[in-house]
Amino acid sequence: MLAGPYATMMLADLGAEVTKLEPAGGDISRQVSDSYFASLNRGKRSVRIDLGTDSGRARLGELVARSHALLVNLKPSAIRRLGLTYDALREFNEKIVCVAITGYGLHGGDDPAFDYVIQAAAGIAALTGDPTGPPTLPGYSSADNSTGLTAALGLLAQIVSGRGGQIDVSLYEVMLSQLNYHAAAYLNDGKRPRRRPFGAHSYYVPAQIFPTSHGHLALFITHDGFWKSFAAEAGVTGFERMADRVARREEVLAAVTTALAADTASGWEARLRPLGIPAAAVRELPEALDTSPDAVVSAGDHRLVGSPIRIAGYRPEYRPPPRLGEHGG
Repeated sequence: MLAGPYATMMLADLGAEVTKLEPAGGDISRQVSDSYFASLNRGKRSVRIDLGTDSGRARLGELVARSHALLVNLKPSAIRRLGLTYDALREFNEKIVCVAITGYGLHGGDDPAFDYVIQAAAGIAALTGDPTGPPTLPGYSSADNSTGLTAALGLLAQIVSGRGGQIDVSLYEVMLSQLNYHAAAYLNDGKRPRRRPFGAHSYYVPAQIFPTSHGHLALFITHDGFWKSFAAEAGVTGFERMADRVARREEVLAAVTTALAADTASGWEARLRPLGIPAAAVRELPEALDTSPDAVVSAGDHRLVGSPIRIAGYRPEYRPPPRLGEHGG
């Protein structure tokens, strides 16, 4: 519903011709809402195809013969049963790049795997939320979106190589990969990751969300230069070296929390940003969209967030999502 469609929409935004192959009843995401479907499928073509029939298989072969890549987002057993692997399709095009997005890998079995399940299995949920409360989830589909981007990267890399072949990308392994420094700390130093209040960073101090006199502020102090500028503006003394701030974490956090209570989150943002200090008031999505008009585009009747990839001299053509079977079938 999301990982594969997001990957191919990103490619469509970059100028690729993307044909969405749908069963007779259409992609299940069409049943969620028109805006949901549009947010993942703008700029594509839609072909209805029954891969269980000889005619459907022949149509697939025709498409493969003139395409650079096929990206599939199904269970491994369905991918094999429907003949959507490189081994099954190379007869039509030796250079076809076949990308499989699955939960646990093409050889990892058919266990149900949706974004939230993967976040739980890979350790994301255990790291998220207040340490005195239950594990929680980030609030958006981080595993699906991250896997879509990873799959698109693999697809393009293989096309550039000039060779066809099979690419295997799983939600589970992508999220393990994104736990990079947490995993390295455990594998090399035996340090188990743990949740901290206000989403505090495991090393940098202060680097978390803080309450203010009104609203919350995200502050991310990663080196002594940032700290010196912040401390001067906020009236905090001591803790000049990062090692000191790490060793005396609770004292630092108490001092910063007290200082930030003197102004609002938006006030601190306005004061700290001109000093080059990484800080932002916590906003809800509508506020973020209102302050980022250049990020919003029109695709037919839909207003959507556009591509985050900006290429000099290239402007994406944001076309509407396709009607079911609009381009065949």
